[in-house]
Amino acid sequence: MPQPVTPSAAATLVFVRDRLPSAVETLLLQRHAKSKFAAGDYVFAGGKVETDDMPADGESFCRGLTAETASARLGGDLSPREALSYWVGAIREAFEEVGILLAYGPDDELLRITADRRERYAAYRSATQKANPAFFDMLRAERLTLATDRVVYFAHWITPEEQPLRFDTRFFAARMPPGQEPTADGYEIVDLKWLTPAEAFAAHKRKEIGLRTPTIKNLELVQQGGAPAERVLAQLGVREVPTIRPRILQVDGKPVPVLPGDPRWY
Repeated sequence: MPQPVTPSAAATLVFVRDRLPSAVETLLLQRHAKSKFAAGDYVFAGGKVETDDMPADGESFCRGLTAETASARLGGDLSPREALSYWVGAIREAFEEVGILLAYGPDDELLRITADRRERYAAYRSATQKANPAFFDMLRAERLTLATDRVVYFAHWITPEEQPLRFDTRFFAARMPPGQEPTADGYEIVDLKWLTPAEAFAAHKRKEIGLRTPTIKNLELVQQGGAPAERVLAQLGVREVPTIRPRILQVDGKPVPVLPGDPRWY
């Protein structure tokens, strides 16, 4: 039996916002139909984490989060630099995929990408898509600090051993910043939807959108938080985070994900 593929480190950022009068919705992204992973499905913003892309002064770009604190929150199994790179990677990937940048400007206010800034930040986004180090070049040039103090860690999933393409993914959540609008990159991401968890489940049941098991389970966690968004984030940010590695079993000729706790899981 071949050895399972070693999963790549990855980070995902779930954007939430209030929908009046009493609901919370999340931003879901449709991956391109030819994507190697989750093709055509609706997912949260995210991608691979590259620890080597973290510069020596990377911690200085993070507000309210040290590398040591990041390591402790992720369970203490990762080095401080590795742990902090998950927070940074989640924010960077969201910027690449949907153009949302969770950062403070030199005035210590959350960044707003106003009309006079759009062309400049579009160029930064394009450069970051080509090479991750360009992300820190942007932070230095614009004197930005990442809003890591507004990002909460709440879930950890590892792709089943049976899969040829695997990820060790940490899930984070943050409130959608004001003064910014998400836009699909047109390459990896082809559509965007703001949906409440209930709406997402209903659309999935009608086969209007595809949702993977981790997405469904994490939408359930958002749903359990109720409303408003600040309450949801507060509850997610303090939960104990188990590591979940499903198995994929063939049942009646169809692949079925089996989660820990199921008698069929080993």
